[in-house]
Amino acid sequence: MTDTTTRPIPFLRLLGAAALLATGAIHVYLIFTGVGGILGVMFALNGAAGIVLGIGLLVLHGRLLLAAAVLGLLFLIASLAALLLALTVGLFGITEVWSFRMVPETVIVESIGVILLAVTTGALLRTARDRR
Repeated sequence: MTDTTTRPIPFLRLLGAAALLATGAIHVYLIFTGVGGILGVMFALNGAAGIVLGIGLLVLHGRLLLAAAVLGLLFLIASLAALLLALTVGLFGITEVWSFRMVPETVIVESIGVILLAVTTGALLRTARDRR
């Protein structure tokens, strides 16, 4: 394996982790600015998951890194899908509007994060395949 095949992975890991940490931070911010009830509980879980997965993407290696990338990708897809459902048809009786705090920003961050983590996961899978 040449050095050029592994060079982009640290950069992709950093960008993917930033997207996960930003998503987690947005959800924690919304809790501190007054979102409560069942939505607040879901935001607390989303915030914790985003932060833990973001840190995992930075510090893990090998198969655990690949698992963190896949889980991070699935997490962002699920979080974005939940927000889009809440914006359109509602989710668990909760409907959302575009003008609510951080909704446009969250859609942008999570959409970019999905793309970044898809590329990161692909690169990690290719690297793992090349090592075998």
